[in-house]
Amino acid sequence: MRPEDLQATYCATLVDEWARNGIVHAVVAPGSRSTPIALALLGEARIAVHVILDERSAAFAALGIGQATGHPALVVTTSGTAAAQLHPAVIEADLAGVSMIVVTADRPPDLRDIGAAQTIDQNRLYGGSVRWFCDPGPPDEATKSAWRSIATHGVIEAIGRPGPVHMNIALREPLVGKTGALPPGRSGGRPWHRASRSVQMASPMAELDGARGIVVAGAGSVGNDVLGFAKAVGWPVLADPCSGIRWPASGVVAAADALLRIDEVAEALRPEMVIRTGAPWASKVLGQWLARSGGIDVLVDPHGHVRDPYRTADVRIDRMPRPGEPAPGAWLAQWMQLEDGAQSAIDATMSQSAGASLSEPAIARSLLAALPDGSDLFVSSSMPIRDLEWFGAPRRGVRVLANRGANGIDGVTSTALGVALARRGGAGLTVALLGDLAFLHDLSGLVSVATSGAPLCLVVVDNHGGGIFEFLPQAQLVERDAFERLFGTPQSVDVAAVARGAGLVVKEVTSVADLITASAGPGVVVVRTDRVANVAVHDELNRAVRVAALRMLKESAASS
Repeated sequence: MRPEDLQATYCATLVDEWARNGIVHAVVAPGSRSTPIALALLGEARIAVHVILDERSAAFAALGIGQATGHPALVVTTSGTAAAQLHPAVIEADLAGVSMIVVTADRPPDLRDIGAAQTIDQNRLYGGSVRWFCDPGPPDEATKSAWRSIATHGVIEAIGRPGPVHMNIALREPLVGKTGALPPGRSGGRPWHRASRSVQMASPMAELDGARGIVVAGAGSVGNDVLGFAKAVGWPVLADPCSGIRWPASGVVAAADALLRIDEVAEALRPEMVIRTGAPWASKVLGQWLARSGGIDVLVDPHGHVRDPYRTADVRIDRMPRPGEPAPGAWLAQWMQLEDGAQSAIDATMSQSAGASLSEPAIARSLLAALPDGSDLFVSSSMPIRDLEWFGAPRRGVRVLANRGANGIDGVTSTALGVALARRGGAGLTVALLGDLAFLHDLSGLVSVATSGAPLCLVVVDNHGGGIFEFLPQAQLVERDAFERLFGTPQSVDVAAVARGAGLVVKEVTSVADLITASAGPGVVVVRTDRVANVAVHDELNRAVRVAALRMLKESAASS
């Protein structure tokens, strides 16, 4: 067999084995050295191939597919700095626990370290951010028996403790050959290897019996029977939007940030036990309250991720414990009374300002409420995720996703595109909520959106800069001109004009009704807000919750 034909057969074998492992999406960034892999993918009917020009955008799109499907997507690049462009998405996949298979083409060893074009050191390029690194070297007849094992090994490592793996595939010129007979696979189309986890019964915890406790649920909580446990023990579940369980159900608390800003409420609701599952909330108010609560702190993660930024965990376990004796009935009742009062206060306050320009909390709350069942809402880091976390009401039927591993604003549009590409018909669409800086940060992703035809609507909150910094001490402690230059970073770019230039349909809206109508289909929706006024809106909403909560505490004390 000619060397180029052997190489084509090698790549086709890897691709066949990936398909046997259930890989159905591959994001390919164009390049020469990766030609044999790209051609093999294009010839595989079981895998959808998405071609995205920019490697950084391609990697975030693969990340979004992994978030949406729970199964790794491939991202394929050529050699050199193209491979380095994947690093931010690899970091996010690592910290967020999202499965992803990074396939970088490389020069063979004899062309490394001698000044060959488009050649860098790709050995362990992503450091400790990957679950597994593989550099099997150029294919030859002697290694045929290992090809299928190598491909399956990558999938198993990406799924076992969800995260990215890096497969660095050395390829020689000529890069175009004819595929020969593949090494035989397992019968029945099975993967070469299979992995299974032992299942253990949840352990009892004596401290549970009768304890006034809470469950704090973040992204990644769906695999645990959180709501069933909480119902059995009579505890509230403080569920963030990405938890998958912020539903309008008894026991679910969404307004924790606003409630726990009130000293009297924070003291009255101090728990004796806390069970945390999934990623932490963005709310510092909640995090600091938990850190000083003094209760027994239990961290639950089925994959062993340590999500304990305040280092307060007393116990780390891999599944929810068995329920003990329930807490006194008044414990959950008080939480739910305050939650209901907070939600009513938020609604009333927003209704009173209905005639004014759309506020950022109103955008997040209204958008979540209005999306049709079956939709995905992808939310950018910075203020959008906080507005949804703090002011989004419980809602079932809409899945909320976000890049909360590294909490960056890079790659937001591309990740949302990946979520949209993963959709396979059905009701709803993918809507992304992001700020103007995140929008401008990923313009290559915008180009990909325009050419993909994906069912994606981008709702861009244009507050002329970095709105989150208005909430930080810098806004009061740094002279205003310096603050604007270093933190506010106002942009002169017209985001609507940029989106139109990319060929997208753009709508500019000023009311909740127009926002809901405009976000019902693909395109870009621009909402202009004021950064300074936005701080006042947040203060007004938190004051309204405070008034309602203190009134309820007073009435409760009087009745008892």
